[in-house]
Parts: sequence; C-alpha cells; structure tokens
Amino acid sequence: MPSLDVLIAFFGISALLALTPGPDNLFVLLQSAQHGWRTGLCVVLGLCLGLVVHTSAVALGLAALLAASSLAFTLLKLVGAAYLAYLAWQALRAPAAVASAGPAAAPSGRPAAGALRMVGRGVLMNLSNPKVLIFFLAFLPQFADPARASVAPQILLLGLVFMLATLLVFGVIALFSGHFGALLQRSARAQQWLQRTAGLVFLGLALRLATSAR
Repeated sequence: MPSLDVLIAFFGISALLALTPGPDNLFVLLQSAQHGWRTGLCVVLGLCLGLVVHTSAVALGLAALLAASSLAFTLLKLVGAAYLAYLAWQALRAPAAVASAGPAAAPSGRPAAGALRMVGRGVLMNLSNPKVLIFFLAFLPQFADPARASVAPQILLLGLVFMLATLLVFGVIALFSGHFGALLQRSARAQQWLQRTAGLVFLGLALRLATSAR
C-alpha cells in the first residue's frame, strides 16, 4: 500500500483539484444555490459514487480500453452534453412564479425519492463526462508503487482518498452556496436571475463538453 506520506500528499493535491473551478463543483454550487444545501449534498454524494465507478474501471483495466476507443469517448461526451443542455432548458424555462415562492418552496425538504433523484443526477453528471475517467487513468497510477504491493488495491485506496477529499470540499461548497441561495430566494427577481445564470452556465458547460477532445 502507499506510504502515509504519499497518502497525505495525495489528499492535499486531491483537495486542491476539487477546489479548481470545473463542471462538477460548478454543478454543486448552482444546484445548492437553486435548491438548497441538502439537495447540494445529495448531488455531492452522487458525484462521489461516480468516482467509485471511475476508480474501479482504472483498477480493473477497463478505463484504458474505454480511453482507447474514440467512439466510446464521443458517445459518452454527447450523452453528458445532452444532459447538461436538458438542465439548462429546465433552468431557463422556470417561471417567475416558482422563483418567487421563496425559501419555503426550496426542495431542501424533499422526500427520500427526491433525494435519490438528486443523487442519481450527480452520478449521471460524473459518469457521462469521459474526461474524468481519462484524468483518473493518468493521475492515480502516478501515486501507486508496484514495489510495495499489487497496483489494483493501491488504485482503489487512492480513489477512496480522492473521493474523501472531494466529499469534504464539495460538501463545504454545497453548504455555503445553499445558505447564500436561501438569501436570494427571498427575492423573486434574484431567484429568477439565479435560474437564468444557472441555465447559461449549464448551456456553456454542455457546449464545452460537446466540443472537447481527448
């Protein structure tokens, strides 16, 4: 297994990467601001579950096969772009009446089914971005030492550490953004502005993903 020093350094690098602006943390920020911090945490959990899948794919050698297939990469990125475009359409078409409903209408009190739906949204967001898988394929093995043990268990451990760092950083983003969004929800105009901003950001992310290369 990797040494403690390696794991600590890896955790620090992972936390910095989680803080770097990107599709996932922007997604958490906007969902939390729109729907509350509880919804944001559900999305964070879904994103982290997606990381478990990516880590397992790298450890089992499946990621290399997928990364080598231009067709699989294209299909995945188009699915991800379509999903982001759908979220953009949802946000942009949100009527003012919904936006003016105030904090009481925020889905922070969603039932279990709603929470699971948001977890699923995070999973889909993560798994439909092939660049995450390719990043893991290039990043995780750098911290695995074949001289210490089998590489696959080390990859799995590193993936769990990365997931922990992501969970902590994204969790903080969800909490702060959710509380800030609750203030904005007191104003119908501010809530409408937030919906439109979210729609434009999602649309921009969709275009970026659709036109991205490996």
